[in-house]
Parts: sequence; structure tokens; C-alpha cells
Amino acid sequence: MESQDVFLTNDGLQRAMNQLEFLRTVKRAEVAQYLHDAKESGDVIDNAAYEEAKYQHTHLEGRIHELEEMLARAKMIEDVQSEVVTLGSVVQLRTSEGREYCYRLVGAFEADPGSGRISNESPVGKALLGHKEGDLVIVATPGGVKEYTILSIQ
Repeated sequence: MESQDVFLTNDGLQRAMNQLEFLRTVKRAEVAQYLHDAKESGDVIDNAAYEEAKYQHTHLEGRIHELEEMLARAKMIEDVQSEVVTLGSVVQLRTSEGREYCYRLVGAFEADPGSGRISNESPVGKALLGHKEGDLVIVATPGGVKEYTILSIQ
């Protein structure tokens, strides 16, 4: 399986590193204690608490591994001024209905549309890449076809 680059801003990198550190220290200790307590409570065969503790341990270690792999592949998004939309751009858009939106184009890990951060892998994010101010961008979204005019790029 080929690994795919992960794009992160400085904030996203810090958030991922903090999350990884929390999982490695605090969460690992909690799950280890839960596993120990479940094992001590009796026979491990047909012990629902022990099975749940093993599941939590496996899930935690999987998430730690995912974060480590993501950070190993991370490419930093630089704040570069460009005349075209790139990763890291802040784009002011207007719909054909006259509604305006402002989005920052980020990698999938940091995407949070409610906070104005859309992924470069989302339909709108993909469609915006490479366009410039004044361009009309037509996007096929799960909610139907949308038209956006790029008002500005920062």
C-alpha cells in the first residue's frame, strides 16, 4: 500500500503532536490500569470487562500508530502569497445565490468546515485548487452542483 502525503499547518502539526503525547502517556496509563483491573477481577474467559479492556487497548494502539504514521508523512503547508488557490490559501467565495463564504484550504486532518477550514480532498477544495480571483468554479457536491465565484485569495 502506497502512503499518501498528509498536509498540515503549524497549528495542525502542534495539535497532532499534542494528541499523540496525550495518548502515549495519559490514555495508555488509563487503559493499562483498566486492563489490569479487569484481569484481576476474575477469570479472563467470558469476562466482558476484560474483553472491553483488550478492545480499548487495541483501538488506542491503532490510533497511536495512525498518528505516528501521519506525522512521519506530514508535509508542512507554508503561508505563501499566490495569485492562485493553493494549500493554505484563504479564499473568499460568493455563490450564485449571493451568499458569501470564507474558507482556508487545509489538509484532511485539520478540516473543520464549521470553522471555515476545508480539506484539499473535499469536492469544493479540489475544485478551487489552481483557480484565481474572479474565476467561476463549478463543483459537484453531495448536495448538488454548486457555483462559486472567487472574490479574493489571501
